[in-house]
Amino acid sequence: MTNDDVVIIGSGIAALQLAGKLNTHLNVRILTKGKMRVTNSYLAQGGIAAAIGANDDPSKHVVDTLEAGRFHNNRAAVEQVITAAPSLIRNLAEQGDFFDRNQKGELFLGMEGAHSEKRIVHGGGDATGKNVMEHLINNLKVNVNVEENVTAYKLILNTEKNRCIGVKAKGLDGKIRKFYGSHIIIASGGCGQLYSYTSNAKTVCGDGIAMAYLAGAEIVDMEFIQFHPTLLYINGETKGLISEAVRGEGAILVTADGTPIMEGVHPMKDLGPRHVVSQRIYEFLKNGKQVFLNISNIKEFSNRFPSITAICEQNGICLAEGKIPVAPGSHFVMGGIKTDLIGRSSIDGLFAIGETSCMGLHGANRLASNSLLEGLYQGHQLSEWINQQGKGQLEAEKDASIQPINQEKVMLPDIEQMKDLMMERVGIIRNEANLKKQMAWLGQFKADLLNLDTCFPSDISKIFMLITASLITESALQRTESRGGHYRSDYPYEDDHHWLRKSIIHKYKQELENNHEFIETALAT
Repeated sequence: MTNDDVVIIGSGIAALQLAGKLNTHLNVRILTKGKMRVTNSYLAQGGIAAAIGANDDPSKHVVDTLEAGRFHNNRAAVEQVITAAPSLIRNLAEQGDFFDRNQKGELFLGMEGAHSEKRIVHGGGDATGKNVMEHLINNLKVNVNVEENVTAYKLILNTEKNRCIGVKAKGLDGKIRKFYGSHIIIASGGCGQLYSYTSNAKTVCGDGIAMAYLAGAEIVDMEFIQFHPTLLYINGETKGLISEAVRGEGAILVTADGTPIMEGVHPMKDLGPRHVVSQRIYEFLKNGKQVFLNISNIKEFSNRFPSITAICEQNGICLAEGKIPVAPGSHFVMGGIKTDLIGRSSIDGLFAIGETSCMGLHGANRLASNSLLEGLYQGHQLSEWINQQGKGQLEAEKDASIQPINQEKVMLPDIEQMKDLMMERVGIIRNEANLKKQMAWLGQFKADLLNLDTCFPSDISKIFMLITASLITESALQRTESRGGHYRSDYPYEDDHHWLRKSIIHKYKQELENNHEFIETALAT
């Protein structure tokens, strides 16, 4: 058992921004399921959006964010984050030389889809996440204790006060450990690994969302999954992300014979909103036609995009031919643990920041390069709030000891099958019949009733994947319209009258646990 002032689950940009800005007299512990540098934030090629250009203004950035989010956004969240963006970027740029600059020494600004101005700040060409993350990692103070390869799996609650006071976790040895803190923060990222095609790190399985759901926290907007239009696609497999900045620099989407596919589809053509571009590419792939990014118009491609060049070369793509085969894949979840603008969840003492949270910034579809911005903003805001609180009174269970528990292998479905079914039935194009099939398939495993104390860490991740997949599927079934990242072929249009800002909120009814014995096996079909 360990006692800390702040326990942070996850090690992405939101988590490290928070940890680095907390007062040094606070004891801070970071728990991460894998390694610190195996996160979506570290992999992020695209940049950070901020209205700092001569012709730009935060009001324009706000409009672009609302338009991309199909006006499902929380406008207060949009205005606060976007207004704070320029100062966040300038302050960060003053701390080190990790952003790209032009010949005048000014921050180089790129263009990405659905933006009306060049406002994307990059680092290392297409290694923005890595550059910023290395800076944050190297600037962690001595009061921050990082524990890698630790799987957090159950929040510890004081049920009388509806307050979260800690978290259970397991290391590689499988032993249960308890971490108590005055402030418990989930910053474990999204759920991209639920799909067979994804840009996400291997560890991003929806753990934090599922864990908060099982504790009774409100989960919102899970039907809105963003599929990035352009992942490198070879022999039926996706091999890595091809940043939207490539299209921002002039690349266009074409068929094998060179026919542009976005002509007449959207006014912004290849730089249209991600859900529009993804759906268009998906239509061609379903009809057996490969889609390529034509990069022949981009001068010195390898210098501008060194990381993408390396990915392509590693997979045998000859960039001199000017074409990169692409396919869409899951990239970002707009929903998550429902929070206010500070990061407070519906459970006292439990906070969520980064992609695992939902304060309404992104609405139904995230505007490109607003995600790293959100993490920086949320980490900063929550640090200021916690710093003002000072050291809280630590609560712990009366009996904090725990007996050794034998771990048992539970019968779970083949996760690759689940990912394939999610892609087919709850992916880019959805309909009632397929969603009901998937609900039935997921429901048979009763994943929310399994005793996680007796499960191996690898099985815990699979269980969380099943729970999060169920939340997405159920939400997608309930929303009978198409909006942003949620497209229903049987309800292909937006329904502003019924659905414009109506959110679907899920809350686990814990009495289910009290009325049923824990199920230690799940029946696979």
